[in-house]
Amino acid sequence: MSHLDSRFPQRKRLGHGVLYIEGQPTIVFDSVCMKDRDPGLANEEVHLLLREVWTSASAWLVGRYVIMPDHIHLFAGMAHDRIEFKNWSKFWKSDFTKKHKVAGHRWQSSDWDTRMRTSEQYEEKWQYIRLNPERQKVVNRPEDWPFQDVLNELRWD
Repeated sequence: MSHLDSRFPQRKRLGHGVLYIEGQPTIVFDSVCMKDRDPGLANEEVHLLLREVWTSASAWLVGRYVIMPDHIHLFAGMAHDRIEFKNWSKFWKSDFTKKHKVAGHRWQSSDWDTRMRTSEQYEEKWQYIRLNPERQKVVNRPEDWPFQDVLNELRWD
């Protein structure tokens, strides 16, 4: 059986591990950490600036996200297939840093990203990250954490 067998979806790499599969949504889960785990992210100023930067960096659409003190978890869906995920990520991190102008606030150079393969995986990963503030003992209930939201509805169907 050939890897080009018509019974299987045609695939192409978008770069750095993000795989595009015809007929399936391309939703990526990404974790982004501050350099040296600097704990300066969980505040209203940063939250608003991240939302602004993600909205203007529209090659990928940010869906659900949770901003923790020293890292961010987010889901992003492909809006334009010409921009690689890693390039988009580098762009928004650079834009944030230029606009934020806080000495010492630097991102780690690499992210941890993975493409969601099924709707079940997508929901399981969301349930895991939305509980992160409770696990980290910054709130008693995850819904009380103010630095989370949904910018765009990234639907699996």
